[in-house]
Amino acid sequence: MQNLIEIKEVSKEFKILNRREGLIGSVKDLFSRNYKIVKAVDNISISIAPGEIVGYLGPNGAGKSTTIKMMTGVLEPTSGEILVNGNVPYKNRSKNAQEIGVVFGQRSQLWWSLPLIESFRLLKDIYQIDDSEYENVIKLYKSLVDIEPLLHKPVRQMSLGQRTLSDILAAFLHNPKIVFLDEPTIGLDVSMKNKIRILIQALNHEKNTTVILTTHDMGDVDALCKRIVIIDKGKMLYDNDIEHLKGFFGSYRTLKLRLGENETQQTDVNLENALAKHFTEYEAISVSSDDEWTSILINEEKIKLMDVMKAVQDNYFIRDMKLEEISTEEVIRKIYEEGV
Repeated sequence: MQNLIEIKEVSKEFKILNRREGLIGSVKDLFSRNYKIVKAVDNISISIAPGEIVGYLGPNGAGKSTTIKMMTGVLEPTSGEILVNGNVPYKNRSKNAQEIGVVFGQRSQLWWSLPLIESFRLLKDIYQIDDSEYENVIKLYKSLVDIEPLLHKPVRQMSLGQRTLSDILAAFLHNPKIVFLDEPTIGLDVSMKNKIRILIQALNHEKNTTVILTTHDMGDVDALCKRIVIIDKGKMLYDNDIEHLKGFFGSYRTLKLRLGENETQQTDVNLENALAKHFTEYEAISVSSDDEWTSILINEEKIKLMDVMKAVQDNYFIRDMKLEEISTEEVIRKIYEEGV
């Protein structure tokens, strides 16, 4: 089966002026040639097959958006080769635009003052969708989600969740080969996030659409992606399935504790200090907390769980405890810190 997206040894560099401070510095910068070269993307290669849902992950500034802009034809790579459905995106932008759909965060592609159905009809004309195909798509949408109340509602009157749902439906309307979703569930409540994840899965299954998902919400990744690509500082760190990734950290467990009040030990910093006194291999433990639970990530190849429990009990009263496998979010964090 031929890959839908082929990225081969692609890099993207930007020339940035080394700016000086103050008014005099700003004037001098007008005539300055003091530039530095920044590599936003550094020699990455990715192959993506039709119908895949791929999580494209990385911290802010990692190079995710730059890569997507090159795949959509907005940017030309400095070096390397990109093919999207056999086309070079920046050379065939109009043709490439016909074959992709895009949802970028909270930037709506819908007409603000028009009812949703009118936005759909405008997109139908823009993408030259024939009548029978358009009717079939609308029927599919009605079978997947309850959009009837939204069709005649102006976009400006919709909630954030309703707009996001509508934007995703609009992105799939012309039956694109690829849909790029950038933070599709940002700012949404748990219920709406779940609805949108179910919708994306259903559309991917029904239309065999390839989906490239960028997100910081690991719930999106766990629910939608079998494969993830991780990028940091422009370089690719990982490209494989999630379970394979967790295999690298299979010896890690998260010990979650609800600690009782203690006048002498009340902060996570103190808990870390207490644990550091007991273990020479302290890098095998990390501590975090929320309002209720303290989480201790343990590498059981280096430290025994019961030894950690004893060290905690020496300093704290333990009200409750539970043990969890390492989460996708914790795995991603470990990769950012250590690599694979």
